[in-house]
Amino acid sequence: MAKVSIIRSISILLVGLLAAMLVTSAAASKQDLDAAWQDYANNRTAVEPVFKFPHASCFSVAALQHGLPESLLLAVARGESDFEATARSRANAHGVMQILWPGTARHLGIHRLSDLYDPCTNIDAGTRYLKELLERYDGNLHLALAAYNYGPGRIAQDGRGVPPGAVWYSGYILRHLNYVLGDGRVRPTVPDTLYSAIGQSTLLTFGEPYRAEAFIERLEQDTAGLSLDWFRRGTGEFEVVMTYADREDFDRSARQLARAGFRID
Repeated sequence: MAKVSIIRSISILLVGLLAAMLVTSAAASKQDLDAAWQDYANNRTAVEPVFKFPHASCFSVAALQHGLPESLLLAVARGESDFEATARSRANAHGVMQILWPGTARHLGIHRLSDLYDPCTNIDAGTRYLKELLERYDGNLHLALAAYNYGPGRIAQDGRGVPPGAVWYSGYILRHLNYVLGDGRVRPTVPDTLYSAIGQSTLLTFGEPYRAEAFIERLEQDTAGLSLDWFRRGTGEFEVVMTYADREDFDRSARQLARAGFRID
């Protein structure tokens, strides 16, 4: 099923929802994220991904060679690029795992920009970098992910003074991890379902991650059963998307959104 962007309109009710969310929403606390990541490290690293994701063999090999959970690598890749091998950000990060050029790439032994567009090379580099960060932060996934996003020079090893932007990134990847592990509403109906078979429809695009996150949190309160997610795009914007398994699922979700004040045309 192709991933599509949909025409949308916001009713008066949704405008009120947006205003309310900006006042009430707050980023997840460091303590909550620490606990969630520790639970994953203790209990869920061996859980198999629920879909057959793109570049599957590259992820399997990198996970095995470097001793990291495959589900963690998939979560980072989904959040960073949604598995797009040619993704490029405004910050000059490239490929599936969004390796920063030239600094991080050269640190990892990659000296040609074109090499970052090879999925296996990029995934291996991102895995090595994440492993290096985990060693730096004594296995603390929350801090390692914060450093993956912000750079280790900006994240203290004792975890003090982690910038809000780094905290949201940890929570952002945790949400993608939950999708990889099948904690979302959309689940495969048969084994080895391709990730590309799941539809995505863009609802809104935000300029700030906090607004995208707060919008999802508020919408989920009013529409139980929806499968929502958000992605950081290369433009620096943040897309909130609805995922669905088939046309019937799309129509059901659209009706729920309409009851919450969000109309899909």
